[in-house]
Amino acid sequence: MPDRHLHPDEIRTLFSRAMSDMYRAEVPQYGTLMELVRDVNAAALEADPALAAAMERNDEMERLDVERHGAIRLGTAEELFTIRRLFAVMGMYPVGYYDLSVAGVPVHSTAFRPVDDEALRRNPFRVFTSLLRLELIEDEALRAEAAAILARRAIFTPRALELIEQWERAGGLTTGEAQDFVAQALETFRWHSDATVDLATYRKLHDAHRLIADVVSFRGPHINHLTPRTLDIDAVQAGMPGRGISPKAIIEGPPRRACPILLRQTSFKALEEAIAFRDDEGGSATGTHTARFGEIEQRGVALTPKGRRLYDELLASVRSEVQVGAGGRNAGDYDRELGEVFARFPDDWETMRRDGLAFFRYSLTEAGARGAGRADAALDTLIAEGIVRIDPIIYEDFLPVSAAGIFQSNLGTDQQQNYAERSNRAAFEAALGASVADELALYARAERASLDAVEARLRAAAA
Repeated sequence: MPDRHLHPDEIRTLFSRAMSDMYRAEVPQYGTLMELVRDVNAAALEADPALAAAMERNDEMERLDVERHGAIRLGTAEELFTIRRLFAVMGMYPVGYYDLSVAGVPVHSTAFRPVDDEALRRNPFRVFTSLLRLELIEDEALRAEAAAILARRAIFTPRALELIEQWERAGGLTTGEAQDFVAQALETFRWHSDATVDLATYRKLHDAHRLIADVVSFRGPHINHLTPRTLDIDAVQAGMPGRGISPKAIIEGPPRRACPILLRQTSFKALEEAIAFRDDEGGSATGTHTARFGEIEQRGVALTPKGRRLYDELLASVRSEVQVGAGGRNAGDYDRELGEVFARFPDDWETMRRDGLAFFRYSLTEAGARGAGRADAALDTLIAEGIVRIDPIIYEDFLPVSAAGIFQSNLGTDQQQNYAERSNRAAFEAALGASVADELALYARAERASLDAVEARLRAAAA
């Protein structure tokens, strides 16, 4: 009897664990960060029984310990096309389009992640994947040189490509094939301390933009951070110095709230690492490169289009009023302004639901499950009478301004930059070989499915 095919969720879990082990060995501070996050999460759950109960009810407790997101930066359309196929083996699909040129970062991106509720509960591992936009390099000669360097590299092992094709052909991988796939795929994300360019070329790329040098100068898209999820990012930010970690000046995203929204992110500064650069005589010259860093995130409720418009309006107002300078100057003023301006955004679940600002998952309470309540009653009535409960749907995606802020802080500055948008979604999707999913449609679908389930149970109880 042939071996069964491993479910993509199982392959994703194997890969995310292997990635975490590899990154922990490469960046020891990541391990320290994990310990801090674990301690903060335990304290947050102990202090807030309602939060713990809600997470248990929605099967989110198990995912908390394994939840990670990683980030990679690719150089060519061909690399993006193949990475889509690689992530599909693990049940991860492109969701959302992000233009980071709004903050002076010459990439556009998507997030590869699971898309259905059950897969997210099992393991919500996601990889924020950026593609370098060579057309934004103003120096034509340097642009051509960068393109030529990238064209010479192969970031996937031959065996990884074979196993991707095997999965596409057979519709799955056996346990042995899946383990082989994980080992081969990991090589794409591994750190290499030897560059593929000489020091002079690296410096030219670096002077154009540090991120360009990071993408072009190495044999592959090394994982540049791996991010655990915390339930109290302010406590993590405050606790990092005590663990020997220096955090960035501000937490990106919305302010601290009783009812968290979207995504808040912070990080520690990137490591300066010794690199061997090629020289003209076949030897090497020693230099340094700054790329990999630690990041932490706190996730809140997903916002509707109406809620997102309000969020974007408020954040833009703060960023225009207070600019965080190099080295974190004005960080305190920025945090104060953020808190004051976001007072306009309701900070309780019921108001957010009633005003159509956020997505919620609906379920019957114990009273509802016993048959109380009427199928024809208005939803607001059922909620008010304790028949139906609401739980926030967790935001699984990213914020372009926040992502760019993390990028900037780890390229040597916390200084905010605001640029004109130069998005090119059509070109990105052409390189990807697929359309990116609309994250708002996914949240709306999950909310609608929960409402349909509630209505069906109430009708069945009344029959």
